[in-house]
Amino acid sequence: FLLSQMIHNPNVNYDLQNKGIRFIMDTLGNQLINWDEIQTEDIIIIPAFGTTLEVLDLLKKKGVATKKYDTTCPFVTRVWKRADQLGKQNYTIIIHGKHNHEETRATYSYSKKNAPSLIIKDMNEAIMLSDFILGNRPVSEFEEAFKGKYSTNFDPKKDLECIGVINQTTMLASETLAISNYLKVVMKKKYGVEDLKKHMANTRDTLCYATNENQDSTYRLLDVDADLAIVVGGYNSSNTSHLVELCEKKLPTYFISNASEVLNESEILHFDFENKKILQTKNFLPKKEVVDILLTSGASCPDTIVENVLNKLLRFYPTSKSTEEVLETL
Repeated sequence: FLLSQMIHNPNVNYDLQNKGIRFIMDTLGNQLINWDEIQTEDIIIIPAFGTTLEVLDLLKKKGVATKKYDTTCPFVTRVWKRADQLGKQNYTIIIHGKHNHEETRATYSYSKKNAPSLIIKDMNEAIMLSDFILGNRPVSEFEEAFKGKYSTNFDPKKDLECIGVINQTTMLASETLAISNYLKVVMKKKYGVEDLKKHMANTRDTLCYATNENQDSTYRLLDVDADLAIVVGGYNSSNTSHLVELCEKKLPTYFISNASEVLNESEILHFDFENKKILQTKNFLPKKEVVDILLTSGASCPDTIVENVLNKLLRFYPTSKSTEEVLETL
């Protein structure tokens, strides 16, 4: 069994299921297989996102050996360790993430063990939080503003005096930094420069380099003139959707999960992640001799899937060089 999807890529998960692996929960934590079915001798694989302490405790009581089959990403566990350190130093943990994402649920489970914890989704919620920190908004409104996103007995009056920002590793690193820097300015405004370190922890070392490199590479690609962008990855992949957001600001962008969605040189099926629906677009490739396509993918997308997309696009241009020819010139 896998606790949930191994990673947010449908091709990888479909392949695992074809090999006989069953998922116990979906990505939102809804039960697909009853815990009563799970026995001591079963093999339970913990996915890359990790899992909550509550689930680990349940498996421990069943006598299931989880350590042997734990594939939690080391960058995720690094965030958990940093949260543990911050909690022991009396900082409140601010988690930049999507509260229903399985990685964020796991991180929140670890952080709230030692510290008051709060999940914020974006800069808008960071600005909302600053109103409570600075006393510009009554504490009585805190519960409604962050309903379901803070730990038990969270007290905005005292628990927002000392904070540290960590993140769901698949969020935009630039957005996490922007939120952290913004809250740093807020804390400086309230407590002054001299006491800033006491009230705001430095947590830059928790950012995931794999996700960050993907995002930085996309920024560099966007400096090159192109006709369109194709982003490959799972539709429920958080880091892939962020790449789509970056590309959409500059180019017509098509979010696909594999090469089969490039139907032909005229039509493409692609995902509108804002409205959560599949679109079919005609004439997505410009009618010109040389077409410049920005091709990128999420961190969880296997290279072979990206290569399949590349090769399919090349077939539409008979005079183009093969990847082998190009590689020989490098």
